[in-house]
Amino acid sequence: MSCKSTKVAPSVDFDHSCSDSVEYLTLNFGPFETVHRWRRLPPCDEFVGARRSKHTVVAYRDAIYVFGGDNGKNMLNDLLRFDVKDCSWCRAFTTGTPPAPRYHHSAVVYGSSMFVFGGYTGDIYSNSNLKNKNDLFEYKFATGQWTEWKVEGRYLPVARSAHGATVYSDKLWTFAGYDGNARLNDMWTISLQDREHACWEEIDQSGEIPPSCCNFPVAVCRDKMFVFSGQSGAKITNNLFQFEFKGHIWTRIPTEHLLRGSPPPPQRRYGHTMVAFDRHLYVFGGAADNTLPNELHCYDVDSQTWEVIQPSLDSEVWTKWVYKEHLFIQPLTFFNNQWKGLDVVADMFYLSLPLSPQMPSGRLFHAAAVIQDAMYIFGGTVDNNVRSGEMYRFQFSSYPKCTLHEDYGKLWENRQFCDVEFILGEREERVMGHIAIVTARCRWLRKKILQARDRQRQVRAIDIPSEVSIREAEAQPFEVLMQFLYTDKIQYPRRGHVQDVLLIMDVYKLALSFKLSRLEQLCVQYIEASVDLQNVLSVCENANKLQLDQLKEHCLNFVVKESHFNQVIMTKEFEHLSTPLIVEIVRRKQHPPPRVYSDQPVDIGTSLVQDMKAYLEGGGLEFCDIILLLDGHPRPAHKAILAARSSYFEAMFRSFMPEDGQVNISIGEMVPSKQAFESMLRYIYYGDVNMPPEDSLYLFAAPYYYGFSNNRLQAYCKQNLEMNVTVENVLQILEAADKTQALDMKKHCLHIIVHQFIKVSKLPNLRSLSQLLLLDIIESLATHISDKQCAEMDSDI
Repeated sequence: MSCKSTKVAPSVDFDHSCSDSVEYLTLNFGPFETVHRWRRLPPCDEFVGARRSKHTVVAYRDAIYVFGGDNGKNMLNDLLRFDVKDCSWCRAFTTGTPPAPRYHHSAVVYGSSMFVFGGYTGDIYSNSNLKNKNDLFEYKFATGQWTEWKVEGRYLPVARSAHGATVYSDKLWTFAGYDGNARLNDMWTISLQDREHACWEEIDQSGEIPPSCCNFPVAVCRDKMFVFSGQSGAKITNNLFQFEFKGHIWTRIPTEHLLRGSPPPPQRRYGHTMVAFDRHLYVFGGAADNTLPNELHCYDVDSQTWEVIQPSLDSEVWTKWVYKEHLFIQPLTFFNNQWKGLDVVADMFYLSLPLSPQMPSGRLFHAAAVIQDAMYIFGGTVDNNVRSGEMYRFQFSSYPKCTLHEDYGKLWENRQFCDVEFILGEREERVMGHIAIVTARCRWLRKKILQARDRQRQVRAIDIPSEVSIREAEAQPFEVLMQFLYTDKIQYPRRGHVQDVLLIMDVYKLALSFKLSRLEQLCVQYIEASVDLQNVLSVCENANKLQLDQLKEHCLNFVVKESHFNQVIMTKEFEHLSTPLIVEIVRRKQHPPPRVYSDQPVDIGTSLVQDMKAYLEGGGLEFCDIILLLDGHPRPAHKAILAARSSYFEAMFRSFMPEDGQVNISIGEMVPSKQAFESMLRYIYYGDVNMPPEDSLYLFAAPYYYGFSNNRLQAYCKQNLEMNVTVENVLQILEAADKTQALDMKKHCLHIIVHQFIKVSKLPNLRSLSQLLLLDIIESLATHISDKQCAEMDSDI
């Protein structure tokens, strides 16, 4: 299998010195590696190195280095090298004395050296001389020299294996592991700058320190170290912890608060890998509750959300087929809706054609490293305890993050362009908002606003903001609810503090009244995670008062737990509890009710993206307050949404609002096509970036002209243009390139037309091209006809 050096379409940075046209659009037409594509690379041959697990992998320049591990019979200490450009394996050159054969060690790269620490050594075949180590070795890539660092000092980390290690600020940091008797959660560091004066130092950790654990990975992102899951005995969880190097403070990232329409965190597991790229952490493999999953999970450090990465459709797949009684296994590629790499033969019989990407099978104790913009995974233990010698490559994406939720959140914080005022509670406190956002997200409030509009029409007061009275809501919980409508999340107050928990209970009550299922789940998750011995009785009493049966049930079950009951009933709060609640707690303790399990799926409601999509597609038509004119054709829209997402519209509506409420649409001097304009509106309303390539030409300069928060749209446009020009759409893209003066794209389209002219000539769109474009095609055809072809044509004439 060939393996040429390919690259992903690069991200694009803003350059505000550029003009509003797209003349400056510079494209590179490949070859590229599609983002999120898995590729199976040549495996390591047995004569180079054994299949293995529990080894380490590091990346240095354009090579992957594999050290140690076990092959199922023996521990290893060989050093293998995989060249990512040539896709070739070899044994790395070494001199000096290498570390003793070992597995479950750690390996990191600092400068031009690899450092190997600790691990488990001995003869596993004869079960003799087995022990953990705390030695430190350096391997210099330039010379192949192995050297042991003889570190002096009174304090040394206990010998260990299955620990985590990384490099930060010129130091090796190692955390937790297994010492042969118990799991650990201590942290040690050593400077790698000066070998002569290096000494180990134990770190005084603070905060929510992870439990003692082993067989977990660590990764550094945004100047923090992250630890996910691992073996912790009975305490094993799927928690994600972050460690701040500067303050030595641990924080557990509360995954129970991450209801964003994204999947839950990965299952608890051990023996998995985790690497960092850009603002993301990628978790693959491991053993998860007696299974070996092979989904690739991605954690966004900025938004604190998990998702499962779907592999691209042009990942390689494998098919089995029979030709003349011989069995063949052949790689295929699905690209542009076609299978590539297969020559169909009349007497060929297909045994199977799996339509799923060829990605690594589930495994544990494999290893992973990052080179440039791709992750490489090697080895591991697969089904039936078999060691693997496979190498896989996964192509990352580095698109700028979606700012949809942040942009709407700023609109809420700034309170610009508010057109509705809510009058709340008995004290008639006032909270301003935006009709477009509120009516898109909440049907209950939408009905209230329509009723208020009808009353205003009766008194002919159309131009003043709508006033909506809601007697059952107080201002503070209502503002939390409004924040959710704009951002799909709430800013969680101090966890465990009674007043803050009671506030979220009031928000929960409103969510039930307003039928906001998504907010209900967020509140329940926060409250249940915040209940503790200090506040459980206050929360229980408030839940009883508000008739929040689910939360009351949670509190009662918490109180009657064997480890909680005596502590709770000895508190002063229990003495002042209402008599009916005391009776209910005692009865619950004496006669616990049977557990009821429901198979009904939890209704998590609709997300911000889903609601804004429905709003653009017609759900918000009656609330439109601005007309966008595209070549004279009107398109109703919403001022608040446009202003939230575009500084161009924000400035216009604040200072230069047209009296007739109509805005002409262009991108610089160029008027986009109707199709491209609809693509831009989808991006503005709900962050959608999927569009035909020809739309991308029109919209490439839109982030500059309309002042979007970042160049996410532009990065997608660039990748779309570079990778998705086909014979079927080349004429539409040619027209768009001509109109936008994207000269290199026009040249690329003409090149495709010339070389695929027989197919292009049959396209119906060819007849609708302008005369000038047809002349451009004829000129290009004439330029590419060789003298020999001209002579042949003359002879035919």
